[in-house]
Amino acid sequence: MSKIITVKNLHKSYGKKEVLSGVSFALEDGQIIGLLGPNGCGKTSLLKILTGLIHDYKGEVQIDGLPIGVESKKLVAYLPERSYLANWMSAKDSIETAASLFTDFNRDKAYAFLKDFELTPLMKVKSMSKGMQEKLLLTLTMCREARLYIMDEPLGGVDPAARIAIKQTILSNRPKGSAMLISTHQIHDLEDVFDHALMIRDGKVIADEHVDKIRAKGKSLEEYYCEKHGIPGFVPKTHAQQTAAPSGDLAAQLEALRQSDPEAYAKIMQSQNNQQ
Repeated sequence: MSKIITVKNLHKSYGKKEVLSGVSFALEDGQIIGLLGPNGCGKTSLLKILTGLIHDYKGEVQIDGLPIGVESKKLVAYLPERSYLANWMSAKDSIETAASLFTDFNRDKAYAFLKDFELTPLMKVKSMSKGMQEKLLLTLTMCREARLYIMDEPLGGVDPAARIAIKQTILSNRPKGSAMLISTHQIHDLEDVFDHALMIRDGKVIADEHVDKIRAKGKSLEEYYCEKHGIPGFVPKTHAQQTAAPSGDLAAQLEALRQSDPEAYAKIMQSQNNQQ
């Protein structure tokens, strides 16, 4: 299988602070890859380098064998963490702008997305909730016929219903053979779709694993993440007594709690994220 992303000895600094320190990895084409790590570890800088938004770095970076530049950008559709849409724009304005910028953008598909997301073409960005804006941004990303989709926290800050809709859209509209690199803290919502996990801490790669190999070790991706980052996994005793699997396995406890008491589960995961 060919490599969709190749990174060798990548360094990136902001002043005296080095956020990426000798990062090297190669990711296979056709996979959904989770980019995981705490805030400030260098994930967003890495994504911006891959998309050509950051140029002042040292090392070798390639997309599908091409150095970062005009040609590599044609292969990549990028969903940033923060909205880039102007408040005065309507959904129609954003779609027509994307269609004028990208030759691989499918305008008809985008308007179909709006209908599915219960958004109207004339709805203004300033009147949209966080979840609505995220769905519009996802529309602009997924309606391109790209080789690589790069997404920075696509589920961040949206309610559970919106997370489900966004996840389903990502999975059902991914072009055959394309690859996805998704940065997220919402591991429990996406770990079932990941084929591969790339974990970063303090600007260095600490794990570069196929998810099947992690599961073969008897661990969930979420549990493996906690282990690699030194985060103590836990379930409050009152809930653990009600939901723990007979084996006492942490992943099983968390999954049982997620199904029986989503609110308590969300609080636990937020507490773990805060420890990062």
